[in-house]
Amino acid sequence: MECINMKIEDVIKEYSTMVYRLAFAKTGNKFDADEVFQEVFYRYVKKNPMFNDKEHQKAWLLKVTINCSKKLLKSSWKTKIVPLEKADDFVVEEHSDLHYELALLPSAYREVIHLFYYEDMSTEEIAKLLNRKTSTVRTQLTRARAMLKKYMKEEDYV
Repeated sequence: MECINMKIEDVIKEYSTMVYRLAFAKTGNKFDADEVFQEVFYRYVKKNPMFNDKEHQKAWLLKVTINCSKKLLKSSWKTKIVPLEKADDFVVEEHSDLHYELALLPSAYREVIHLFYYEDMSTEEIAKLLNRKTSTVRTQLTRARAMLKKYMKEEDYV
């Protein structure tokens, strides 16, 4: 079994988009995604983990991103804040019709949609990563698709 050890710059270059997209899918906004992104790569630098192969490295980064996102969303700071009434007045880069529909989904559904469509993971891989049954992941994907279809019909996108 051979261990891989990449330079930190190379790891960030290769996986930054993947980590950021998942963090954004989990947290729902740019600012929290930035915070999670920084925390993930800080942990990578601090621990300097050794991996068996690229898939092991990718899985580690995905799992740490999910854990950091959950930790941020459960923090006392996040649970006690009140959103601004006119938060929609701010324009952010990630503006798109689909972005807003995805943001309406519960976190668990956004998570599986992201991993399935953006990271090209199978339902079996997602189940293993999230410690869920494969049937649960398939059910969540089906429900998420149905919810997205409903939201998009309501907005006359379809």
